[in-house]
Amino acid sequence: MVAAGKTTGEGWSSRSAFILAAVGAAVGLGNIWRFPTLAGESGGGAFVIFYIGCVFLLGLPLVLSEIFIGRVGQTDAVGSIRKVAQDSKASHRWSIFGGIGAVAAFLIVSFYSVVAGWVLYYAGVMGWDFLQAIMAGDPFRGALAGENEAQIQQRLGDMFASPGLLLAMHLVFMGLTLYIVARGVSSGIEKAATYLMPAFFVLLFGLVIYGAIEGDIAEAAAFLFTPDWSKLTPQVMNSALGQALFSLSLGVAGLITYGSYIKEKSNLGGTAAIIAVADTSVALLAGLMIFPIVFAVGLDPAAGPTLVFQTLPFAFQTMPGGALFGFLFFVLILVAAVTSSISLLEVPTAWGIGELGWSRAKSALVFGVGALLIGVLCLLGYNVLADVRPLGFWSLFENTDILDTIDGFTGKVMLPLGALLTSIFIGWKADANLLRTTTGLSPLAFGVWRFLIAWLCPIAVTIILVTGLFPSILGA
Repeated sequence: MVAAGKTTGEGWSSRSAFILAAVGAAVGLGNIWRFPTLAGESGGGAFVIFYIGCVFLLGLPLVLSEIFIGRVGQTDAVGSIRKVAQDSKASHRWSIFGGIGAVAAFLIVSFYSVVAGWVLYYAGVMGWDFLQAIMAGDPFRGALAGENEAQIQQRLGDMFASPGLLLAMHLVFMGLTLYIVARGVSSGIEKAATYLMPAFFVLLFGLVIYGAIEGDIAEAAAFLFTPDWSKLTPQVMNSALGQALFSLSLGVAGLITYGSYIKEKSNLGGTAAIIAVADTSVALLAGLMIFPIVFAVGLDPAAGPTLVFQTLPFAFQTMPGGALFGFLFFVLILVAAVTSSISLLEVPTAWGIGELGWSRAKSALVFGVGALLIGVLCLLGYNVLADVRPLGFWSLFENTDILDTIDGFTGKVMLPLGALLTSIFIGWKADANLLRTTTGLSPLAFGVWRFLIAWLCPIAVTIILVTGLFPSILGA
């Protein structure tokens, strides 16, 4: 018999604190940047509706599964899975998917901090621009006055070409993440979520209202919610499946780790539903925030990854109050990035505490600095190390730089593999009575959940995994 990992003794002060932190973990760049990008590239409505279905048929069962594992285990992801396996008379080797999740979270936060550094830079640029507007006595003018579209778009390329600037932003963002995680669950993570998430929702609703007033909300709503089923190709369906996992931060053991800090009995099913609904609502609101502005100024909704950093800054230039709302827009994304990066760094930090017996400060420092160093390699991949292809021998990654390689490998391999093993473990190996008593689901809800997690989730996640590794199957 193998014992579970060492417990930290830390916990959430209340159910609402856990929900805020868990929603913060799920809500991030995937909602504010990746979802509108994919929706725009995939033609809108059909993608959005299929994505919502994926969230509730696949994402929600996996969210509940991860929270359940953490609630039972009361320690890091590896130790918690080991505890559930022990209580279910299953092999302790199932804990391997907790290790996969911890490694994935560590790798993701390394490049996530680099991308968040871009957001930090743009928040600074837009903030300075707004300050200049105030000093000029015209606080409600458009953003980046005096710059043409080419100059605004060139900012992104200039940033990528500056290792010093990228490094400074990466250091600041990772330093903030490390500081919050090192302070612990109640004094760091919970306190950050308690302040940041309400601020996030205030900003989000304010920007949606601004987009509705100054933008073309009718065309945006039609684009997002009127399906053209001819655009629901296998590639689009696969993108929606993957986004459902990515958006909810599944497969990286974040919700297992956060679930382990739940100390009192609570309705895990209701909690999981709140997290899934909140996360999906944020993604949809992000679409209703961005696309009215895009359509109002006649820009292309399918602009791709440059939508946030090149298309929207130009859009804010042409709109009343663009200086202010452009600044608030990037502050919003920055807040979402912070709450997600905290959860990502917490996973390996909890592993160091639970499995290696390290103090929280030591574990957070080791993994934070490690992620920082990998992130430095990622940002140098845009300039000094631009010709480096870490997995160039693999056709799937032969043309990808350092950051995109780590992003692609974690997204195409590690996250789907972690989610697949989670669904098989909960659907087929975990003790049914333990599941029923811990989740508090009604007999009907329990039966539906167990069916989805045992049958639909493994099939769907296997499709994501296989088509991600062999895109030619989809004709890509």
